[in-house]
Amino acid sequence: MAQATLTVWKFKTADGAAQASQTLQRLSEQNLVTLVDAATVSWEAGKKKPKTQQLASTTGAGALGGSFWGLLFGLIFFVPLLGAALGAATGALTGSLVDVGIDDGFINKIRDQITPGTSALFAMTSDAVLDKVRDAFAGHEPDELVFTNLTDEQETALRATFGAE
Repeated sequence: MAQATLTVWKFKTADGAAQASQTLQRLSEQNLVTLVDAATVSWEAGKKKPKTQQLASTTGAGALGGSFWGLLFGLIFFVPLLGAALGAATGALTGSLVDVGIDDGFINKIRDQITPGTSALFAMTSDAVLDKVRDAFAGHEPDELVFTNLTDEQETALRATFGAE
């Protein structure tokens, strides 16, 4: 498999990511992108915290699993709400993410941009036919694209850390 990319698409509406995830799954079925794993975050206006959901159809052998998404979403959205004491206790776990290319800058950028009334699609993909993917997503009008390219070593470390549940 080619180098995997963790991509985060932000949408201006709370349901934009759910709609885009259906498009991503369709692109995967058409072999226009290899969908390793994906999850959505939907934050309805007026709610204190977002809803997160792993895409069920990607839970095959290559999927990262709920522990990865749980840790990532916990660090982005829930640790700031729980206070510094719990935040300090997560230091060892966050080291695992830094080892795979997901650093504080990435986490803080996502935290700052995914706010009440918005949503985001997090996808681990590879082998994308970029022009076809771009064309398919154009109708969803994503507000922002944030991504981290993972090296083969980082992807292997990510799978080793979070893949087995």
